[in-house]
Amino acid sequence: MMKIKVLLRGGGDLATGVAHRLFKSGMSVVITELEKPLVIRRTVAFASAVYDGEITIEGVKGISCKHIPEYFGDYIPVITDPECKILKEFNPHVLVDVTMRKYNMGTNIDMAPLVIALGPGFTAGVDVHRVIETQRGHFLGQILYEGSAEPDTGIPGEIGGESWKRIVRAPADGIFISEKNIGDRISEGELIGQVNNIEVHALLSGVLRGLIKNGLYVTKNLKIGDIDPRAKEEYINTISDKARSLGGSVLQAIMEEFAGRINFR
Repeated sequence: MMKIKVLLRGGGDLATGVAHRLFKSGMSVVITELEKPLVIRRTVAFASAVYDGEITIEGVKGISCKHIPEYFGDYIPVITDPECKILKEFNPHVLVDVTMRKYNMGTNIDMAPLVIALGPGFTAGVDVHRVIETQRGHFLGQILYEGSAEPDTGIPGEIGGESWKRIVRAPADGIFISEKNIGDRISEGELIGQVNNIEVHALLSGVLRGLIKNGLYVTKNLKIGDIDPRAKEEYINTISDKARSLGGSVLQAIMEEFAGRINFR
């Protein structure tokens, strides 16, 4: 019986929902990330370990590591490795692409015995083995054994009756500067920050559910913040419903492939 090893490309909030589910199910999980992750929901993203050294999310700790530790059964290593150079060393049973870029950044079907990708940009049976639908709605979390997920609509998912207005975007290329913090209550029209001396104001009232790290270089129209009109502070530090759903789908896909051959503990 083997203990299954999973390599996740990406450590954002959706990837964290997947990583958390797999880790709690007894799998060995490693995350690779960019040198400067442009993560928004930093309080629930293992990618934040790149900046802060470590982060604990719903009882599971992610720790920034330069290399794969010899033993890491009680936490998730987060390694800066956008090119996935550790693939050969780790030799995972499963690779999951959760970069959420809407296009393939180099993941291919030969990278592991089971390769799973979340969202559009991949074709099941061609460049990966399984694709998970990420678009909110009736088919969210559906496992695709052939074909592709629904194309990106460019329309933000609706939360608390709001879609476009809850997303904060960069007005220009430049360094993002802000004195706000995730969890702050925001009023419509309130100043959130600035990019290249252009002010960014809230389009609605609520709680800052996500905000890109202060001082990062951003490009025009990049998502840099997320306002939750439900204004429930307990949502700030907990994994979202969408992330949990996707985590369950990835777990199912793995179980379908490896059931009877996995040692979970």
